[in-house]
Amino acid sequence: MADRVHRLPPYLFGRINALLYQKRRAGDDVIDLGMGNPSDPPNDLVIEKLVEAARDPANHGYSQAGGLTNLRREVAAKYLKKFGVRLDPESEVIVCIGSKEGFSHMCLALMGPGDSAIIPAPYFPVHSYAVMLASGNAISLEVADSQKFLSNIAYTCQHLYPKPKLLVINYPHNPSTVTVDPEFYVEVVRLAKRYGFYVISDLAYADVAFDGYVPPSFLAAPGASEVGVEFTTMSKGYNMAGWRVGFCAGNAEMIRALGTIKAYYDYGSFAPIQVAAIMALRHTDAAVEAQSVLYRGRRDVLCNGLKRLGWQLNVPRAGMFVWAKIPEPWASQMSAMDFATMLLEKGDVAVSPGTGFGPLGEGYLRLSLVENENRLRQAVRQIGRCLGQPQAVAASGAT
Repeated sequence: MADRVHRLPPYLFGRINALLYQKRRAGDDVIDLGMGNPSDPPNDLVIEKLVEAARDPANHGYSQAGGLTNLRREVAAKYLKKFGVRLDPESEVIVCIGSKEGFSHMCLALMGPGDSAIIPAPYFPVHSYAVMLASGNAISLEVADSQKFLSNIAYTCQHLYPKPKLLVINYPHNPSTVTVDPEFYVEVVRLAKRYGFYVISDLAYADVAFDGYVPPSFLAAPGASEVGVEFTTMSKGYNMAGWRVGFCAGNAEMIRALGTIKAYYDYGSFAPIQVAAIMALRHTDAAVEAQSVLYRGRRDVLCNGLKRLGWQLNVPRAGMFVWAKIPEPWASQMSAMDFATMLLEKGDVAVSPGTGFGPLGEGYLRLSLVENENRLRQAVRQIGRCLGQPQAVAASGAT
């Protein structure tokens, strides 16, 4: 195998996934809070449009690698409406087969041997591994304090030679749920221009936010399109994860480079999926807002339940995860992987161990909000019983 494959670390979620599969095959009712895989369906209008478009014989040929023109126009229209950002749909927007595919191919377009990229830590795995697969080196910087993160970017650029070629930013952050305000991106643009690096913003959770918070767009910062791009997706707010529809917008040169890579690697998404995505962007804003309300209710149930068990966590302002510190005495006695394994083996609750997101994830768990409120209450009860906390479970009032 190629060296780039050997550089990849072992897949740390494999142990959890294998045990989850075994338990379900044995008939155990496991509550899966591990993967951020939406369990709610897309809006009926979107499904009906998919069926209609699939019945058209003209829609079954190869699609354009960059996506349907009308879909790119809808993306540009959404950016203008939501963020006040004007985009040229011909040169500054491209459709991807999910944002993960687009991000990985963008790394191939930008990086090569000897190049380095700054990524947030703890990190979503593809942010690190896509850089490695592009023969680059990933430098992870902690994101818990946004001002410290910015300072560390500057310090790294001042002391590393050659300077980093790429900065990856991801807010609302997966897995830690850290959020930023628009001023953060103004400083990112300033640093990018000063030190000459590209910027990739991963705005996967643009459509899932709570309590009045609106995740800002990197592209809304003055000069952002001169230095970088932003990836968005229809997986989360629109419940279209399996449809694989994502977008990259911003710097025309970077968009053109991504399009060149995609032209060699793949054709565009199945045309009926893109047609249905147009319908979703045009007509389902209310459904997206309702989905955020649904996630907010789930967030409150899970956070309140875990707090009653004595867990330390920050209530997220956006996204579909809770990032929780493993409580004592277990944090001092076992790793995040072992703790997550115990919850699955003894409590029938699957969660993601923090170490799956790099060394800075040790001591934490990521729990997704994909189950309904009743199932989340049940998960809290099962976690409490697994940890020998029947009093906390009873105090929760859950039935």
